Amino acid sequence: MRNRAGEPVGLTCRVGRAVFGSVRLIDDLIRSGKSVLILGRPGVGKTTILRETARVLADEDGKRVVVVDTSNEIAGDGDVPHPAIGHARRMQVANTSLQHKVMIEGVENHMPEVIVIDEISTELEALAARTIAERGVQLVATAHGNTLSNVMSNPTLADLVGGQQTVTLGDIEARRRKTQKTVLERKHEPTFDIVVEIRERNAVAIHPEVSTAVDRMLRGISIPQEARRLQPDGRVETEVEEIPGSESEFVPAPFEIADVGRRRGPRESTPGRERSTRILRNSSGRTNGTSEGNLDDLDSLPEQAAPVMTKVFPFGIPKTAITEIITETDAPVEVVDFADSAEIFVTTKSHYGRRPTAVRRAERDGVMVHVLRRGTKEQIRQFLKRFKQETILAPKFENSDFEEHNQSGRSREALKETEAAISRVVSGEQRVELMSQPPYVRRLQHGLAARNNLGSASMGREPSRRVVIRRRKR
Repeated sequence: MRNRAGEPVGLTCRVGRAVFGSVRLIDDLIRSGKSVLILGRPGVGKTTILRETARVLADEDGKRVVVVDTSNEIAGDGDVPHPAIGHARRMQVANTSLQHKVMIEGVENHMPEVIVIDEISTELEALAARTIAERGVQLVATAHGNTLSNVMSNPTLADLVGGQQTVTLGDIEARRRKTQKTVLERKHEPTFDIVVEIRERNAVAIHPEVSTAVDRMLRGISIPQEARRLQPDGRVETEVEEIPGSESEFVPAPFEIADVGRRRGPRESTPGRERSTRILRNSSGRTNGTSEGNLDDLDSLPEQAAPVMTKVFPFGIPKTAITEIITETDAPVEVVDFADSAEIFVTTKSHYGRRPTAVRRAERDGVMVHVLRRGTKEQIRQFLKRFKQETILAPKFENSDFEEHNQSGRSREALKETEAAISRVVSGEQRVELMSQPPYVRRLQHGLAARNNLGSASMGREPSRRVVIRRRKR
């Protein structure tokens, strides 16, 4: 230690020890050929484990092992390395700021099968470690940090376990995940496949699949981990622990046949009979407005006691004009200020033809785009009249009629057919065409395909319009 004038005023002496058997707890991990990152507070024994790891892999497994000795703590500072590392080869680092270059040089010039590195601490070293892992060389390294979450929170070391980036989700995906539109996701594949957290000299916690653990951590889901403890008689006790998730734990939206006709928010039932109404929504969640005045695939859903207000975002159409006609016609429509909170994006033919950013974003997010020929009051009135008609005609399905349109028969059989088609596509078929169905059933079929990470599209004209299940294009 030096004072402000640069004169030595103190000295720290560290004595390296060769502790045979110190890798007993993680012996199977370092022999697996996967890259292992060892975490722990200073003084817990990380470097001792690295020293024994180099000896075990070089002498017992006969691998070509190169040790990048940052401050000569692993194999001493002499020209001949300490015999504690066995037949492993040692590369000394003249200047700690150049350690990343020595790491790359070790791969390029010495043909190692395993590289052992002590104390990865800079961004350049993290990048060099990722380069080494991508070249097919096994890495065994240490870093400061008690847990995997500590490494994720460290902007310098986060790259070692995949890093994180901010991603903006579309409306449909955000609703499916039940999260905000802006979330954190893993940036790339982790450099290290396994993370070992040293709790005590004879106790460790292991994350055997780092990519899965990081994904669950970023989504707030509980993370299972393996805890190992070395007993005095030499036995290794293993148990599975679970790190609890946060309150934002990922829960996929339910998909049950009983949810047919269920809308968000409270609903009042009408005694004595059931009534139905229709909301304007494309069955596949995609836009359907490239043809003028086309409001295809209207979904039949049970009506609430109060009229269902459809949220509309006007683009290129005066808001005052559409608001005035809504008041005049008493249409169950609400004009919203932001496109991402709308159910229908309405614009004119001239605006749609120019393909502005707002239109492309609405189509990307699955908001239905409706195109008017012109933005005149008469055109707007005709557009809003459809909503009024849907409310007036609402009671046409009663008792047995509505029972057929609800969950009892047609929906159940259609979803069974969809599940069978999904199994065929997953097994290798490119596309499967389903039977024609009503709009609200097609909407369920599209949702079921999306949940299985498959593509779907509606084809044909009513009443023969049907869904096709296919593989997603890469």
